[in-house]
Amino acid sequence: MVNVEMTKLKVLGCSGGIGGDYRTTSLLLDQDILIDAGTGVGDLSMGELLKIDHIFVTHAHLDHVAFIPLLLDTVLGIRTEPITLYGTKETLDILKEHIFNWKIWPDFNEIPNRESPFLRYQEIKLGQTVEIAGRKMTALPVHHVVPAVGYHIEGLTHSLVYTGDTTICDALWFEVNKIARLKYLIVETAFSNSELALAIRSKHLCPSMLSQELAKLNVSHQTSGLEVYITHMKSGEDEHIMHEIAATETKMPINILSRQMVFEL
Repeated sequence: MVNVEMTKLKVLGCSGGIGGDYRTTSLLLDQDILIDAGTGVGDLSMGELLKIDHIFVTHAHLDHVAFIPLLLDTVLGIRTEPITLYGTKETLDILKEHIFNWKIWPDFNEIPNRESPFLRYQEIKLGQTVEIAGRKMTALPVHHVVPAVGYHIEGLTHSLVYTGDTTICDALWFEVNKIARLKYLIVETAFSNSELALAIRSKHLCPSMLSQELAKLNVSHQTSGLEVYITHMKSGEDEHIMHEIAATETKMPINILSRQMVFEL
């Protein structure tokens, strides 16, 4: 059990690609919870890896789950308790069929045996809240090319919303507008405006679409000092995308999400 005084969310990776200092999406909540597990996980020390007990995934795309298999393989035999992997039924089914299938990677849900596995799957449903040592994670609706969710993370004093990958989604903002203590919003914008057709086809956002989505926030959120951070920009396009975002009619200040940022909740 973790003694949590102030919940802290650290950004391990927040890019839509790799190369140089770019790492794909992964967020570390305190010391024991990962939210997505992209290549940013690879920067953690062995001691830090051993403290991870829970992994919440938004969806099954490789840039968000690539280091789950490697993490499990690294700490197998060193730690004694299983790691719990949380996701929707659809997401967990994809991971079981296409990754933990003894062809791409061993099925850690059967190691050392089914009765006492090293990896436990925990299905979550839209709107369901999972509480771990006082920290609450609620699955939010988003719209992507595969089944996906975002997460509302509730700490002691503030809340944070992380959209994961999404395109236009009225249901997401309907739920976000219900959150009373929302302090931080991490929202994806993967492509530039010149790549609008690709953004629509792949169900991501570009700056013009982001502006439309942020306009759906209620007035109280728009005037409350809510801090908005942009994630999942394609490697090398971040400066251009942020310039296009700055040129929109969005009234709230928009910030770029960066590795090693820490949010206190």
